Amino acid sequence: MLKERKDINDEYKWNLGDMYSSNEEVDRDFEEVSDMIKKLGDYKGRLNESEDVFKEALSLMEESSRKLSNVYTFSHMKSHEDTRINENQAYAKRADLISTELGVATSFIVPEILSMDEEKLNSYMNSEKLSHYKKYLEDIIREKPHVLSQREEEILAHTSDLADTAENTYEMLAYADMKFPKIRDEKNEEVELTHFNYSLFIKSKDRRVRKEAFEAEFGTYESYKNTFASTLYSAIQSEIFYSKMRKYPSALESSLFSDDISVDVYNNLIKSVHENIPPLDKYLDIKKRALGIDELHMYDLYVPLAEDFDMEISFEQAKEIVLEALKPLGDEYLYIIRKAFDEKWIDVYENEGKKGGAYSWGSYDSHPYILMSYKNDLNSLFTLIHELGHSVHSYYSKKTQPYLYSGYKIFVAEVASTVNETLLINYLLNKSDDKKEKIYLLNYYLEQFRTTVYRQTLFAEFEKITHEKVEAGQPLTAQEFSQIYYELNEKYYGKNAVVDKEYAIEWARIPHFYTNFYVYKYATGFSAASALVDGILNEGDSAVKRYVEFLKSGGSEFPLVQLKNAGVDMSKKESVDKALRVFAEQVDKLDKLIG
Repeated sequence: MLKERKDINDEYKWNLGDMYSSNEEVDRDFEEVSDMIKKLGDYKGRLNESEDVFKEALSLMEESSRKLSNVYTFSHMKSHEDTRINENQAYAKRADLISTELGVATSFIVPEILSMDEEKLNSYMNSEKLSHYKKYLEDIIREKPHVLSQREEEILAHTSDLADTAENTYEMLAYADMKFPKIRDEKNEEVELTHFNYSLFIKSKDRRVRKEAFEAEFGTYESYKNTFASTLYSAIQSEIFYSKMRKYPSALESSLFSDDISVDVYNNLIKSVHENIPPLDKYLDIKKRALGIDELHMYDLYVPLAEDFDMEISFEQAKEIVLEALKPLGDEYLYIIRKAFDEKWIDVYENEGKKGGAYSWGSYDSHPYILMSYKNDLNSLFTLIHELGHSVHSYYSKKTQPYLYSGYKIFVAEVASTVNETLLINYLLNKSDDKKEKIYLLNYYLEQFRTTVYRQTLFAEFEKITHEKVEAGQPLTAQEFSQIYYELNEKYYGKNAVVDKEYAIEWARIPHFYTNFYVYKYATGFSAASALVDGILNEGDSAVKRYVEFLKSGGSEFPLVQLKNAGVDMSKKESVDKALRVFAEQVDKLDKLIG
């Protein structure tokens, strides 16, 4: 049975009191944001008056957004502690609503800027008084073809809350309302399946347990397939609606535009993975031989290959390992990691009602926070060091960049986390002299590679196909979603694994499908991280310095420029090809160890 939150020791809970110590403080900031929203209306139609008025308007926009970020982040993180608490959900909803209000209140700014006389706008851009907003204005001008009239922008701002409905419904169904059946564990005792223990059971050495958990998990999702299909189809329609309104050729191009990423980068990723399926085939064949089974099923993919070998790692042990593994990044980096541990940035263990998964979050004015469900295993260790990568990236960015340019683009969001993971696996493999442990670790690393590059690219291809079908006017039901997803898994895994019919519904389990074209960035991030780690380990200080400057650059430059400055050119297909060659090399090493 999961513990109630009150029964978990405070040292393993994040300290949201660093942001707000009472509801009264939260209410006060809500009121201040509301007041700012009212004041913003005074500037509508006046940006053309003078530099002073222009600066006042943009400063108020920036200040209100920054303060909203505090209450929005806090209220949602508070609600994630226990999704059953109505008061916390109410605060999160309140934050959603006022966020929409602010979006409406500021919706006049961009169209009004773009309607200004070109000579005057250029003088504003080059004014010393407005130098802080120069890049902001340059980015607006770049987006001019996709900005609508003031009235149209206001209408779209009013719809932003509606656009979140599909994802909100998905989260409530998947994490709060949906219940899984009981299964028999390794001791043949009945236990209720949960999001938490499924990830343990699917790695069980008892194949009966794996199969039973697999069938119960996917059977439950199958029971709700029509609802999940409705929410996903609605989310895709929403994304396509906004891309059409803003005059993009497709939802994909709309998603890539803000990062200044070419569609070729997306397509090259898929092409590169397709060309490198043979190493994945070989890995699956090794796994089948190592497990001693005639057929490798999807519920066999996650079981460790080292027989009678487990790595049980307490959270306290994990902290020490993290500090050792990240030593190549230098003392300053480790100082930030220690702060995360000592100052209770991390909400460690699962409790009843807690949101599933893991993330690093926080506002500009707070330190980063990490939500996870630590399970005393190797996967939890990797999750911890992964999220710490995000947190240090955010920490550096917020310390170095002003609020307006502190948010790094999603394209580079997974780089820092994956650099940490890659350094960890290198550390663990290098210090091991036990054959079983090496097999276990190498298998784990290859699983990380498979699930981050191959699996996320499969997800990316699923997104591309489904969006293109809906853009072509084809409605998608649960049957179509499942058919597309099943056929893709056959393409990726079908040569040496049995793609079980139950697996066709897995698309319903993937929350990232509600974040438009996000998942491909895991694969590109992993590829970039491989190159960066190679430089860090072989070049030392100079590569570390470039890498830390990359972390500090926040959103001050476009992602491909940032990565190129750090030492890797992700505009070229060869960068992904190189990472996949590393996978093939590690597969060969595992093959020799298995014999």
